Parts: sequence; C-alpha cells; structure tokens
Amino acid sequence: MGKASRDKGLRRERAIVDLHSKCGLRAERVPLSGATHYRGNGADVDLYVRGTAPVKAEVKARGDGDGFRTLERWLGGNDALFLWRDRAAPFVVLPLHVWLEIAGRSARVDADTDTDRRARRRDIELGPVPANDAIARDVA
Repeated sequence: MGKASRDKGLRRERAIVDLHSKCGLRAERVPLSGATHYRGNGADVDLYVRGTAPVKAEVKARGDGDGFRTLERWLGGNDALFLWRDRAAPFVVLPLHVWLEIAGRSARVDADTDTDRRARRRDIELGPVPANDAIARDVA
C-alpha cells in the first residue's frame, strides 16, 4: 500500500472517531489500524456504544466507490440493508445517520442502567440537595 492510500485510510478512521465524539459517543482509533492486534483487536476503530466492550469497526474508503455503488443502489431509501449469503451469517449495511441514532440510543440506555451515572445525572438535573437543618432532623 502506498503512502497516499495509507494516509487516506488514516484520515477516514480519524474522521469516524471525530464524528462519533461530536455526537457524544466514545470512539478510539486502534493503533496501526489493528495491524498489531492491539489488545487482541484487528479492527480499525473501537466504538463504545454499549457497556465496556467496544464495537469493533472496520473502515474502508474508495475514491471511485468501487463495490459501494451496488450496496447503495440496493439500500435505496431504506434504513438498513441485510446481506445474507448461503451458509454464512448475515450482516447489515446502515446509512451513517441510522447508525448514529441506534448507537446514541444504546449509549443512553446503558447510561440509564448504570446506577452511578443515573445518580450523577439526577443530582445534576435536580441541583444540590439542601443540608438538613435541626428541625428537619427532629421531624424525621
């Protein structure tokens, strides 16, 4: 792979990380695009959209869209495209806006189920709790 191709791949990976970060989702580029299997991970990007385990993502970029146009045509105006080959697990192609909506909802659900986060969010929303005064302590 030439330097120009490698640099283009790095730019695309960083753009995916930046996009998720701007949407409030944690994302990290895997060092060396996963070539060293850092932490046992051969992916390009780790997306933390649910729990502590990342969703491992591969990033592909093509100048002329070779191979992508057919997928775009099949997807049409739909929200998802399921690709299912005989005797193989199916996979899903999603437009970016659909993925970000799903990932954002998943991250919010995880945040709501985490009791510490939920308590911190409640404290922020309700403001500081006033200290109990002597009268309130006697009544309680």
